[in-house]
Amino acid sequence: MNILTDINFDYTLRIVALGSAILGALSGALGAFAVLRKQSLIGDTISHAALPGIAVAFFFTGNKTTTILLIGAALSGWLATLFILGIVKATRIKLDSALGLVLSVFFGFGLVMLTFIQKRPDANQAGLEKFLFGQAATLLAADVQMMAILAGVAVLALMLLWKEFKLLSFDEDFGATQGFAMNRINLMLTTLLVVAIVLGLQTVGVVLMSAMIVAPAAAARQWTDKLSTMVLLSAVFGVAAGVSGSLLSSRIPKLPTGPTIVLCISTVVLFSIFVAPARGLLWRWLRRRRNRRQFRAEAVLLDLMDMARHHPNLEHPHAAAVLHTLNLDGRAVRNSLAELAERELVRPAGAGLWSLTQAGIAEAQQLERRFQAED
Repeated sequence: MNILTDINFDYTLRIVALGSAILGALSGALGAFAVLRKQSLIGDTISHAALPGIAVAFFFTGNKTTTILLIGAALSGWLATLFILGIVKATRIKLDSALGLVLSVFFGFGLVMLTFIQKRPDANQAGLEKFLFGQAATLLAADVQMMAILAGVAVLALMLLWKEFKLLSFDEDFGATQGFAMNRINLMLTTLLVVAIVLGLQTVGVVLMSAMIVAPAAAARQWTDKLSTMVLLSAVFGVAAGVSGSLLSSRIPKLPTGPTIVLCISTVVLFSIFVAPARGLLWRWLRRRRNRRQFRAEAVLLDLMDMARHHPNLEHPHAAAVLHTLNLDGRAVRNSLAELAERELVRPAGAGLWSLTQAGIAEAQQLERRFQAED
């Protein structure tokens, strides 16, 4: 069966793919702001901080209903957010240190709670371990409906507060001088991140959820300098990773969905880093190569001009061997002469001889004037 047939007739795959797509879109869109604000670790912190909320919710209710556990995760993640903002505001501790501190304390407490819960008679029925690495196959239609509703509310809030979030991301101090309550705006943006992270706990888990916040935005950043385009691309990359990871895990036996989704989005990041036109390593290498070739050709042209000045006629031919003595790389000289000849700046004037053309003389004089102006 092909992929479309699998999605149409496999109910579980359809639910998992839809839930993963919703998660990818929301986490990608909101993660763009975290990446732009250089707060990529905040997704890792909140996702790990959600673990004690899950454990405490089960401990007090004895109920493993997903909604109850995720409410506990949301409260714990939001409490961690308040701690982070409070530490940064009230102390001299920097944001990265506050993130690391809150992450370790909350996650450590969560592990202690899980260990304690395992001693309870109903521990085997808890299923709490699925929130560590995710278990997308347990998604139900009701879970996906809840994800869709909460994601829709979060996207609506993002649209309504677009100007404020944009100001927070690029010039928070200017926003404060204009009378905006930047602390409240920061709290609102972080709260939306908490929502996205909590929705992804069942799919990719506590440990891997940070990748869904950072990776789509990091990939999108390679392709554009415009915020709206970056947010849209980040959401698209998140959807693509969610759906492709779900499909791959359904076709390969015993391949977990959450880690597969993370591997898919990591592939998108690597592809973007290498191929994106503006910042891609491949294009950067090609630009550097082109610039080096142009610099060598200009150097050969100026060398010909310097030698030509020793003769009454600037089009007097000179041996390529002389140019080789002025440049250590003889092959580069030959390539440069061929390129200059193709541009009709030089022409062959006999066996191993080259001379400037009128266009070459004008180009060399223009280069000299440019270099003198730069000096």
